[in-house]
Amino acid sequence: MQSNRLELTGYLAGPCHHRVLPSGTPLANGRLGQTYQYRTKDGTNKHTNWFNLTFYGELSAVALTYQKGDNLHVIGTIQQRQFTPKDGSPRSVYEVVVQKCHRIARMGAVQQIPADPTTEQSIQASEEETVTSTPGDEDAWAVL
Repeated sequence: MQSNRLELTGYLAGPCHHRVLPSGTPLANGRLGQTYQYRTKDGTNKHTNWFNLTFYGELSAVALTYQKGDNLHVIGTIQQRQFTPKDGSPRSVYEVVVQKCHRIARMGAVQQIPADPTTEQSIQASEEETVTSTPGDEDAWAVL
């Protein structure tokens, strides 16, 4: 049995770019970066891995709402695509075709919600509730 499933969490390098395929399918492309640190005998080094993301269909509209620096969790598959640019040399790229994604936000971060008269009271009620923090939970995360 073979499986092609990939889960990534990282920061968006910039806003996603939107286009429409000749078939009429909407498409958005973005880049996700993961930085990690490792120790060597000379000290601590950092390395960043970059992933090309492709959002098809309805997910392309969702991808356009993400901004540079957003922390994303992505589930998708790896796809190899071959193309020939104007210089005539054939090239291959690997990209993550996104199937599911969501933005990750820090606990206590203010979420910007567009004003809607029907939900105005529920938003005000939730703003009145405060999150109490205990020492050591500054790194807690919430999924929005």
